[in-house]
Amino acid sequence: MVAGGVQRGKITVADLARELNSGPIQGSARLRAALAEVADGVRSAAEGDLHALIKREQLPVPMYNARLFVEDRLLAITDAWWPAGVAVEVDSREWHLSPADWERTLLRDARMTEQGILVLRFTPRRIRTAGHEVAHQIRAALAASGGRRLPQIVARPAR
Repeated sequence: MVAGGVQRGKITVADLARELNSGPIQGSARLRAALAEVADGVRSAAEGDLHALIKREQLPVPMYNARLFVEDRLLAITDAWWPAGVAVEVDSREWHLSPADWERTLLRDARMTEQGILVLRFTPRRIRTAGHEVAHQIRAALAASGGRRLPQIVARPAR
């Protein structure tokens, strides 16, 4: 609910924080946690699970919902982005089930791959049930990149 309001531009993180801080602290822990995730760029419950996994496994902190540009052209918006050229996508059936959605996903992956980005895809279920393996794969991808940078990629934070 918090992410949806911010993503649709109905309210800002700062507005929500002000409102939350003016109210009672008791009973607000979940809302405060959700607001902290949204402030980090998380925009869905499944991305929240990825966010929690990254913190729990002490992985380097990515930019969430990064808007990736090549020159002035939007290349993709990716769920998690590390400047070493690694992107993580959380793929749920809800957003990738129709043939048209799947086709758009494949085209976006191809555009990122053309630019040298390694795209890792995980289902929400896998993040929840095999988190240690997911973290291992992310760590391995980051290590394989050798800390390289992709100078043609400009990443901007989520709006």
